[in-house]
Amino acid sequence: MHSTASSCPFRGTQKFFIIFVLCVLHYNLGEARPQSAEYENVAVGKKCGYEIDEFIAISRNMSKGYRTDNILVTMGEDFHYQDANSWFKNLDKLIKYTNDRQVNGSNVNLLYSTPSCYLKSLHDAGISWPTKDDDFFPYASDPHAYWTGYFTSRPTLKRYERVGNHFLQVCKQLTAMAPNTAGQFDPHLSFMREAMGVMQHHDAVTGTEKQAVADDYARHLEVAIRACATNTKEVLNQLTVDTTGSESATESGTRERRWATGPKREYTFKFETCTLLNISSCAVPEQAEKFVLTLYNPLAQTVSDFVRIPVPDVNYEVKDFDDVTMETQLLPIPVPIQDLNFRKSSALYELVFLASSLPPLGYKSYYITKTNDNHMKPVPDPANKSSFTSIGNEYIRLNFDTNGFLVTVTADGMTRIVNQEFVYYEAAIGNNREFRNRSSGAYIFRPAHDQVRSISLQPKLKIYRGNLVEEVHQSFNEWVSQVVRVYRQQHHAEFEWLVGPIPVDDGRGKEIVSRFNSDIDSNGVFYTDSNGREMLKRKRDHRDTWKVKLLEHTAGNYYPITTKIALEDENARMAILTDRAQGGSSMGAGSLELMVHRRLLHDDAFGVNEALNETAYGEGLIARGIHYLIVGSSKKQQSPTTQAIERFTQLRKLLPAWSFFSDAENINYADWRENFTNIFTFIEFELPKNIHLMSFEPWHENEVLVRFEHILEKDEDPEYSKAVQFNVQSVLSSLKIADMRETTLAANAWLGDNQRMEFVPDGPEVGYNSYGVYQRSVQHQLLLRADRPLLGAKYYDQAKNPKREENEDEEQMQTNRIKRDTEESQELNRERAEKLRKLKVRKQTLAEKYMNGDDRFVVELSPMQMRTYILTLQKDN
Repeated sequence: MHSTASSCPFRGTQKFFIIFVLCVLHYNLGEARPQSAEYENVAVGKKCGYEIDEFIAISRNMSKGYRTDNILVTMGEDFHYQDANSWFKNLDKLIKYTNDRQVNGSNVNLLYSTPSCYLKSLHDAGISWPTKDDDFFPYASDPHAYWTGYFTSRPTLKRYERVGNHFLQVCKQLTAMAPNTAGQFDPHLSFMREAMGVMQHHDAVTGTEKQAVADDYARHLEVAIRACATNTKEVLNQLTVDTTGSESATESGTRERRWATGPKREYTFKFETCTLLNISSCAVPEQAEKFVLTLYNPLAQTVSDFVRIPVPDVNYEVKDFDDVTMETQLLPIPVPIQDLNFRKSSALYELVFLASSLPPLGYKSYYITKTNDNHMKPVPDPANKSSFTSIGNEYIRLNFDTNGFLVTVTADGMTRIVNQEFVYYEAAIGNNREFRNRSSGAYIFRPAHDQVRSISLQPKLKIYRGNLVEEVHQSFNEWVSQVVRVYRQQHHAEFEWLVGPIPVDDGRGKEIVSRFNSDIDSNGVFYTDSNGREMLKRKRDHRDTWKVKLLEHTAGNYYPITTKIALEDENARMAILTDRAQGGSSMGAGSLELMVHRRLLHDDAFGVNEALNETAYGEGLIARGIHYLIVGSSKKQQSPTTQAIERFTQLRKLLPAWSFFSDAENINYADWRENFTNIFTFIEFELPKNIHLMSFEPWHENEVLVRFEHILEKDEDPEYSKAVQFNVQSVLSSLKIADMRETTLAANAWLGDNQRMEFVPDGPEVGYNSYGVYQRSVQHQLLLRADRPLLGAKYYDQAKNPKREENEDEEQMQTNRIKRDTEESQELNRERAEKLRKLKVRKQTLAEKYMNGDDRFVVELSPMQMRTYILTLQKDN
């Protein structure tokens, strides 16, 4: 019997169903013979009788962990199922000959199915179900193999993926708002979408691929960014340059140059993207005497960003479109960056200025000129050997001791002990033939010891001050350095780290950690984000829904940090935001740590088959990134709370203004100011701060897809955690919307055509605790085979003595679920989820302008809610 998504043959039957969504089988049930079908049925049916018996026995054992008679058998694995014809021929036979036994009284029925069809069978069972409010991290496949290393593996690729997403949103938005579409727009945007889609593969952004494959992922993304950059260049020129009266190249007699999709345009502005800004290098500002910087803001709110431009000199003037000269500050590019042997740049300084009031979904341009002035070069503060060094502003202040380390942070009227240091774990080395001999690798984080090793006891400091930003340049050793900075009027401090090449001359791999220690009494509890959205409550050496005994104390407490990790007590709160996915934890009271880089010399035997030993330009890979530190009160009742500030900062750091550079040697300032559109916004009213326009992109012909997100949870802020209602037609009045229809979140079906199934939760009187029950001693268990973990490990004595006692079989088959009273519950996330469910959400009051227009286009978003719509536009007459 076969099933598709639209045909679910479960209702009204009494059979025991085994549903094949996928299948993990290694049996060969016989090849097809030239004899008659009847002969084949009998012959093959007899030949595969043992395999069918074994499969049914395995399935019945599996069914003990299921609440209904429908069980799911999955098929899918990295290294199998590559010959579809062979596998499906065998699966067809397995299904046929198993189901043939029903004539002899068997109640087992096999069929192909889908996840949605299986879910329907569970819903139709009409029973209650347990709820789960936590997740499954950290995952371990044996007592010494915690899959927490890939949270950090290949940190530069993880950052490149984040940059790719940033530019994808910019490209989508500009393509959607183009006054005139071009033939190359769709293929270029599709290419960028596909490249970013490939980067989400579980062996891409995770860093668990071979080096050659990682290089290929990066190459694909780089080509896609260049392709989509032709879209942004074209659209920005359309918006900036008034071409209505200009004649075409053909009409003026110029020879027409061709490219794949039509005539090549000669653009007034190049709008180039500098891909090497992460090493403070960019060709246009380094070479041009005059250039234009265009800052595109992909957010639906007006923002102000501090801009850093690498330049070779200190004499520059920055003007906006309104003939206002901007306040600037020059800072030296950190010496470790200048000394990179692969950096081919003349830039010695960074030109800093505040780009204020960048319009939502729009851009603002600045005209920058190299002058003949004689400005002073930036000079550091005199060395301070006797007292603390302080940098900061009215919102946050950092103090450093005479040894060069951060010691306190002052914010929200309180001063808390906060120190930051770089340490490393020495990687475990083993032959992977036994669990206890597991090596740390691309998948697995396994330190040889839980104790960390210090990188430096006294970093060298240089302090630079100015009206816009104050910086501390720290040098810990020859391969670890950092710039700590606080910008004017910002609530956070930046920690821009540079790590590498990690030395491995001693034959030991190293896993580098940035650790923040504080006097906050966190009691072992900390919080990590769930893919940048809800925060999950963690507790050291604890799992919400099962008892845990850790043989790997450090690795077993590491969690994925997509954007934020935080801790708090009744008075203070400390949060760190990341610029890429990283692994992190709280290994002590008041302590947060994030792994920033790892270099290993041995494989962990989970499929990569090569060590995570990244190199570039003949030496170990160097990684650069930023952590954003926010410290504040945990009991603030007025808006914005510390948590709201974290949310707003998180969004602005995820999607900051994108910089486009254009050489302006042939355009003077007066001409630029008078003849070009140097400020532009696509939306009428900016969205409230707690609403994020996640997606704004071209869809089908005459359609635009928009996706809105409420970025706060129910309990994070008294004002910004309220529900928000606004009229899309008012906000996006430039679009001339004719119709709006809501889809599912992924925009692959109309929401009205989908009816969500309702499942009944278990009652509150009984809770369940699931955990693995080890039936043997720890010493015995350490002898389990681990050299081929994907095929399943066996006990050594089991391999020698395949016959086992019946009572031992029964012991192994006992359930690992035990009942317990809810009073004993330690389900931290369930407690919080139940608290949030009881909170009533009030509606935020917005200005009347947000509700003007047709009521058909009104959208309401509750905390953490996301909604997707297809907008149909009015056709031009």
